Amino acid sequence: MKKFLILVLVMVIAGTIFAQSEKTIKRKVAIGRFTNETQYGKGMFYDRDNDPMQKQATDFLMAKLSQSGKFILLERSDLDALVQEKGEGMNKINADYLIVGSITKYGRKTEGQQKVFSSTKTQTVEAGVSIRIVDAATSLVIYSEEAEGFAETTTKETLGIGGEAGFDATLSDKAISAAISQLVENIIKKCTDQPWKSYILAIEDGSYIISGGKSQGLAPGDVFKVYSKGKTVKNPQTGVDVELPGKMIGTVTVEMSVGDTPETEISFCSYQGDKLDEDKLLTKYYVSDK
Repeated sequence: MKKFLILVLVMVIAGTIFAQSEKTIKRKVAIGRFTNETQYGKGMFYDRDNDPMQKQATDFLMAKLSQSGKFILLERSDLDALVQEKGEGMNKINADYLIVGSITKYGRKTEGQQKVFSSTKTQTVEAGVSIRIVDAATSLVIYSEEAEGFAETTTKETLGIGGEAGFDATLSDKAISAAISQLVENIIKKCTDQPWKSYILAIEDGSYIISGGKSQGLAPGDVFKVYSKGKTVKNPQTGVDVELPGKMIGTVTVEMSVGDTPETEISFCSYQGDKLDEDKLLTKYYVSDK
């Protein structure tokens, strides 16, 4: 009996440790409107602001990422303008990652077969979608991939009886959705594999205030690491500035969270570790779950 109780206790402890290690902080992901890079999107009469395929692709991606329960999704119709801004532009997005995409291929064909007593007609739509994930903190592309999706429908008529193959508008939706479905798993894995980051916004009355709160999964008792940022150096091969790994200098423990929206949520924390430079909180330090 004693051995059995010990075994149960060990299992409970192991389960608790496992559950804590599996805790996932929701990432804030900003999704911009897809661009249409197909020949259709380059036509003289193409209306970029009223392209149904762009909206379909954005809606499908948001729906599939939302179903995973791992993200707070922020739609940014003005994402292109923000990305093009220098310096402060990327900070205005208020997200961990930016996802931008384009429809790279779109084609529709109809094929028929006529026999003596019957006929068949098949409509096929092929769509290609490209996705890029950008780390909002570094402006670097951390993932890029393209996929293709297909959809078709067939009608058959025998001795004048059967359905007529009219224009099926839903095939476009199905083809785009099929292409995006192939990319979603990799998008989720890439974003959640990266360390979650937050920042110390201020220190007031002994409380260390960090960005993020309940909607992202932060809860009282959660402990996160505090790092001093590493030195930024320029890679001579790419010309891109690279931030070297930071040094862990302490930990923060969440005590309470407040805020009305994911974008305004903050958490009050206690802190243990090296003394921080209060004049350089945002530029010198960051908080991470790894």
